[in-house]
Amino acid sequence: MIPQRSNKLIKKLFATYLAYRLRKAFNILKHDQVEIMPGHSILLLCNHFSWWDGFFAGHLTQTCLNRNFHIMMQEDHIRKRMFFNFLGGFSINRKSKQVVRSLQYAAQLLDNPNNLVTVFPQGELISNHTEEINIERGIDYIVKKIKGDCQIIYYSAFIEYFESLKPSVYFHFLDCGTNHNFDYETVRSLINAHHKKALKEQINAPH
Repeated sequence: MIPQRSNKLIKKLFATYLAYRLRKAFNILKHDQVEIMPGHSILLLCNHFSWWDGFFAGHLTQTCLNRNFHIMMQEDHIRKRMFFNFLGGFSINRKSKQVVRSLQYAAQLLDNPNNLVTVFPQGELISNHTEEINIERGIDYIVKKIKGDCQIIYYSAFIEYFESLKPSVYFHFLDCGTNHNFDYETVRSLINAHHKKALKEQINAPH
């Protein structure tokens, strides 16, 4: 397993670059509101449909979630892009016996109330038009290992073009409660209901 090696200077410089890059690539990045619990770390879950997803999570962390960003990445991906290791990236290899170590490491990061850990619960790239969000059991393991206070937040992201040459991204947040009242089946049902509702709401998305 490759642990994260966050570097404050590199993160600060990259945040400036990321803001610029997102402005160039997208017309609008619009999110609804979610209440952030003080004194809680954040486990951020989201649908995984594009190369941009980690950058979207980083953008939301900077603009509205206000925590130290970390992200779980496939080990082969992070080995090809070790730069992300300095931005808070750490590895998981689902085919290795070390997968448990990665899940425990994520939980340890979430013991710190200043941290946020992004995990893609689907475990693979799937179209954002899907109506079913698969939540892998690793999420249950992570949450049960957290010793501190952690808020669990999910968002569904959707791409639209409308009248612009550049795409717009719409983020629909869901507060899933905390690690202290977490139930895997309940949260899985909540996320799927939320995702289906968000899909319908996209029909009326402002543009």
